[in-house]
Amino acid sequence: MQRITRLLAIAIFVSSAIAGGNHALAARPLEGESRYAKLDGQRVHYQNHGKGREALVFVHGWTCSLKFWSRQVPAFDGKFRVIAIDLPGHGQSDKPEVSYTMDLFARAVNAVLGDAGVERAVLVGHSMGTPVIREFYRKYPQKTLALVIVDGPLHPFGDKKMMEQFIAPLRGPGYKEAASKFIDGMFGPNTTTEMRSDLKNSMLSTPQSVAISAMEGMFDESIWRQDKIDVPALAIMAKSGFLAADAEQSYRSVAPKLEFQVWDGVGHFLMMEKPKEFNEALGGFVMKNGLLKK
Repeated sequence: MQRITRLLAIAIFVSSAIAGGNHALAARPLEGESRYAKLDGQRVHYQNHGKGREALVFVHGWTCSLKFWSRQVPAFDGKFRVIAIDLPGHGQSDKPEVSYTMDLFARAVNAVLGDAGVERAVLVGHSMGTPVIREFYRKYPQKTLALVIVDGPLHPFGDKKMMEQFIAPLRGPGYKEAASKFIDGMFGPNTTTEMRSDLKNSMLSTPQSVAISAMEGMFDESIWRQDKIDVPALAIMAKSGFLAADAEQSYRSVAPKLEFQVWDGVGHFLMMEKPKEFNEALGGFVMKNGLLKK
């Protein structure tokens, strides 16, 4: 009976959470309370929705911003405390000439939680946001309720030689053209023309120096230690040629408490291409594991 009641509660929650809609990136701005935390004398921008000591925290990917969660935040606002972050160098956060490492980003997330008075969080990281939230877990395990991986890596991309070959086209005056081609490869079949334009314009507005430094940060060997993730985890991955055949086994070797999903017919921004399905999966994971309290 208790199991049936719990499943019914999850179903009711999910049915309301999936009402996120398919609006474009700029068409429905997030209407939370805009705040700034301080880290190393710099401002880290975030938007806060609701109150409480626990929160659902969204961390964007490379050259993106909190706007990339525009289909998730409204769906969960009012159900949990929700926080969306502009990582240093991105969005409305300050953009100093520093090294944009995963450690810096993880400390920025911690600074936001401290400013917001949040003690524990479910951290959702898209793309580069995955090594960011994993680094956060390493540094602040007591503050981490769970990790949600959104088409992000738990294993290194390659060695330093591969890194330089990958980043080389982004250096120099041809940055925007090279970055534009790189971004084009991230889109899936459900990415509308309007969405493509919005996403690309937003990503290309991130300073070149930030983009290159953050990319270098993702190739830092020190962040790819295979230490275990012992909290509940959810991975939602796009089926593509970049996803290894043994990805699930490989991810589980790092995160034993992992729920692993592979979605067909989506690109890298799967949470934007299929917002209803994504919100359903995320909401179900949170509820099933009893992760967040008001």
